[in-house]
Amino acid sequence: MLPRGRPRALGAAALLLLLLLLGFFLLGGHLASFPCALPPRVPPDGRPRGAAACDPHPQADLGGHNRSDCVLPRPLPPKCELLHVAIVCAGHKTSRDVITLVKSLLFYRKNPLHLHLVTDAVARNILETLFHTWMVPAVRVSFYDADELKPQVSWIPNKHYSGLYGLMKLVLPGALPPDLARVIVLDTDVTFAADIAELWALFAHFSAPSCPPLPDEQVIGLVENQSDWYLGNLWRNHKPWPALGRGFNTGVILLWLDRLRQAGWKQMWKLTATQELLTLPATSLADQDIFNAVIKGHPALVRPLPCVWNVQLSDHTLAERCYLEAADIKAVHWNSPKKLRVKNKHVEFFRNLYLTFLEHDGNLLRRELFGCPSPRPPEAERLQQALAQLDEEDACFEFRQQQLTVHRVHITFLPHQPPPPRPHDVTLVAQLSMDRLQMLEALCRHWPGPMSLALYLTDAEAQQFLRFVEASEVLSARQDVAYHVVYREGPLYPINQIRNVALAQALTPYVFLTDIDFLPAYSLYDYLRASIEQLELGSGRKAALVVPAFETLHYQFSFPSSKADLLALLDAGSVHAFSLAPRPVRLRRHHEWPRGHTPTDYARWREAQAPYRVQWAVDYEPYVVVPRDCPRYDPRFVGFGWNKVAHVMELDAQEYEFLVLPEAFTIHLPHTPSLDISRFRSSTTYRGCLQALKDEFLQDLSRHYGAAALKYLTALQQP
Repeated sequence: MLPRGRPRALGAAALLLLLLLLGFFLLGGHLASFPCALPPRVPPDGRPRGAAACDPHPQADLGGHNRSDCVLPRPLPPKCELLHVAIVCAGHKTSRDVITLVKSLLFYRKNPLHLHLVTDAVARNILETLFHTWMVPAVRVSFYDADELKPQVSWIPNKHYSGLYGLMKLVLPGALPPDLARVIVLDTDVTFAADIAELWALFAHFSAPSCPPLPDEQVIGLVENQSDWYLGNLWRNHKPWPALGRGFNTGVILLWLDRLRQAGWKQMWKLTATQELLTLPATSLADQDIFNAVIKGHPALVRPLPCVWNVQLSDHTLAERCYLEAADIKAVHWNSPKKLRVKNKHVEFFRNLYLTFLEHDGNLLRRELFGCPSPRPPEAERLQQALAQLDEEDACFEFRQQQLTVHRVHITFLPHQPPPPRPHDVTLVAQLSMDRLQMLEALCRHWPGPMSLALYLTDAEAQQFLRFVEASEVLSARQDVAYHVVYREGPLYPINQIRNVALAQALTPYVFLTDIDFLPAYSLYDYLRASIEQLELGSGRKAALVVPAFETLHYQFSFPSSKADLLALLDAGSVHAFSLAPRPVRLRRHHEWPRGHTPTDYARWREAQAPYRVQWAVDYEPYVVVPRDCPRYDPRFVGFGWNKVAHVMELDAQEYEFLVLPEAFTIHLPHTPSLDISRFRSSTTYRGCLQALKDEFLQDLSRHYGAAALKYLTALQQP
């Protein structure tokens, strides 16, 4: 119950409030004509600055670049405003890291994004392929050559593990397009936990621009460094670069680019760095040291940002003071060389956040931003139209849909050293899934040459594969094996699409097209190179060198070291010509499939001393060595059946001659049947759809090769 007199007091307060509001509208109503209702400032020199001197009508150019006119502070940028993000990325590992960062951005974002990636050649090759195949709506990607920027920072000695690339954020104002006004700059080891639009909105809190610009107006947004590094008290004789108090961390930066350029940023940071390097031997924290030294001399340049936008998990972090008091965390920065292994009593919480995006299915991030016009690239538009024409009631809908699916592709997922150029070199090309990883170590022991292997994996499986390789002494020692991840999507196994990825990434003049469950003879790599030279294939001769295929039903057996040893095993019944082995029922495949390899003529091979020519026959599917520019596999064949047969048929249509090598061999090892083989066996619909694909392939072959393709139609019609 309210005491007496309170209603009168409330009424008086309300009357006073009404009078104040009336006075505001009477005296200050003229300000309403300006979108930025900020009081004019007239400094002692008499020149108007800030809102009083700004264009009151902010605009954006047709290219989507921001203009830093006076804008009204707002909680979030407009729904469809394009946000710009710059990232420096170099090498294989950092290319993996940046994908996790981008996933976290895409998960929360509600605005179109333009990613500006400063990369070396390795990272550009990886990321161009990834974003081209990812096809995320409302995301643009621009690349900038890091090698062109190196001379601008190479004179600065740097002890940080990031090397020259850790200094390149200093030159972004000059490297990015001159009409780009604002950008958020991120390290690759940052993980977002909020919409980046909230961070972009903090540009509105920078001090209003001056016209003409002053040298000391807010142009850089940074979070305070969450350690005592710049206080110089971490250990004896610790002498850090100068900083304002604890300094600032540059893992997350808001750069007002046009103001920076007008303020003479390039001259400013170079002069500061030159002066400090007279007494300091090198930077310890790369660009961060130089940013802080500049801010020390020009403190008005910086706009401090809330700590939650860069929660720093370094070795000596004080971040706990931030996140224990904050309502929520916006971005986590793994700024320790130990990364996820950093010591922190809450590290499990942060690690789980990171792992959420590391293993998140990137296909789920291909979502439209409703209400924001986002024209698709022509390829994506054609794909969408083709998918729209499919009939979901068609019994073969899954097959049609799978062959149109564009899979995300991450080439050279692990560090890779390309082989030196050799005129007769051969790359082993194969594809595999998670259930065949156990074959890799044995394959590396048998084949000492370069390999290009494509793996069909989920995002989570890709991380399991990474740990598998890192834990293997055999695999981690091989830098000439290129692993390419094709991310899983759809119910059927896109075997020929995966093969084409591996084939496209081979770098040698010739490729050995095989399957992952075969082990080549120990001497095969050297023998193939010698055979290519001996047969003078480099002179333009179109030949497919056939490597005879054998198989064993024994999970453990002594691998033959020579043709003589193999013949002894053949005579003993331990090894058989591929698909001709007598099998117990439990080990049988769907059928014996003798036509797949019979044309190789194993009886002749036993006695052969020189390569011999064989003719194409129906269903022939040998393992062959061909030039790298050979026909690609037909991507319509998904799941089980006819995927290699169609490829060999096209080799024949292009007049490749099939030459069987007398000393070459490869042996198939037993394994459990794949899911697609099981579906082929059990489903008449599956087999019917495969037959439909075969018929369509033959029709296309006839249209492409004309009368030369008639022999295939005739041969296939015979019983």
